Amino acid sequence: MGAGRWTARARGVRAAAAAVAALGLLATGCGGGSGSGDGKVTIRYSWWGAKDRAELIQKTVKLFEKEHPNIKVKTDFSEYTDFWSKFNTQAAGGNAPDVFQNSYAFLRKYGDKNLLLDLNGQADAGNLSLKGFRDGLEKAGDIDGKLLGVPVGANTFAFFYNPDSYRKAGVTVKDGWTWDDFFAAAKKVRKSDGTRYGASDNANVMYLYDLYLRQNGKAFFTKDDKLGFTKDDLAEWWGRWQQHAKADELVPGKKSEQAKPKASISADLSASEFTWDNFLVRFAAETKTTLDLGPIPTTDGKRTGQYLSSLMLSGSARTQHPKEVAQFIDFMTHDPEVGKIMGYNRGIPATTAQYDAYQPQGVDAKIAAYEKSVSAKLEPITPHPAGADVAEAAFLRIYAQVALGQTSMGKAVDQFFNEAESALGS
Repeated sequence: MGAGRWTARARGVRAAAAAVAALGLLATGCGGGSGSGDGKVTIRYSWWGAKDRAELIQKTVKLFEKEHPNIKVKTDFSEYTDFWSKFNTQAAGGNAPDVFQNSYAFLRKYGDKNLLLDLNGQADAGNLSLKGFRDGLEKAGDIDGKLLGVPVGANTFAFFYNPDSYRKAGVTVKDGWTWDDFFAAAKKVRKSDGTRYGASDNANVMYLYDLYLRQNGKAFFTKDDKLGFTKDDLAEWWGRWQQHAKADELVPGKKSEQAKPKASISADLSASEFTWDNFLVRFAAETKTTLDLGPIPTTDGKRTGQYLSSLMLSGSARTQHPKEVAQFIDFMTHDPEVGKIMGYNRGIPATTAQYDAYQPQGVDAKIAAYEKSVSAKLEPITPHPAGADVAEAAFLRIYAQVALGQTSMGKAVDQFFNEAESALGS
């Protein structure tokens, strides 16, 4: 995700899953980019994100093409859920992009289907350097000995808030605050701010619930590829958020839907929200309201359950141009000018060369300061089994139905467990 965009609509993620599963035996040198009579090679590059990310990436692609005149890059981008729906359809038809943005959550799923290029061979051939990565991130894309992704940036979860709204409400955000403190703050802000709700309703954010579970000695997924919580656990979590939503302290589901593709906080509907820290870059482009980053609420006043996640670049196992794909990934992860252009849009740069080349200013400086402040709290990442993406989409969609009054809590919890356990094969 992190990792990934949790506010996007969660429809269509499962649509092509069955067809994609059949591709494992076919994932050998066909499909992907093309060659031309003039000796140039064309590769296709796809990613998810907003227009601000697209504008920055297009600049880095031009740099790459200038440095590699024999390689032409065709680009394409979508919002998060639309990206994966399109990717599944393309993969099912044997036409996945040669190189694409990926995250840890999807490596095992698509690796198990033999859809991802093992980049170890290209690293051994000298087309991709695995040196100079920060904090051991060169291993982030290693799944069972296969290098299925290379990180371009790293980030962690954060609490976003409007400092003016919180100041007017007399609320101070500080280390060690609890979930009780958070909900009490949302109530105070709602009463004192006549235009904004106290917080966005983030009950359906899988990564946030994962942190809450980790604070309580559990996790969203277990090491044996199962859900790490019970129906009662989920009903308690969703029920608590619904209690505050019904008290008019959280952004109503209908207003959240109407605000998309903006988040509730960047649409100026709420005074606080939870998501990956690098989204501060996107929000700054969507609203003139100043936003700050604060600590994740805790259960015991100490443990936040946070971990470092990465956005990655992966290659298609069906590409006709594995060498050029590896050269492209190498350039995008190591070139200092790319680091200067991208800044912290995809998280703090994963390599020392790009990290040192970029001097963060403005919102990027806030992200850097935030990650430094939580670095001692970071723990190993929660396992993400094949099917994690389907579980995430179901978690997002089904609670949204609760928030919109389309289903009961009991039915929603049962439906989630049925869909998630089916996706996980448990």
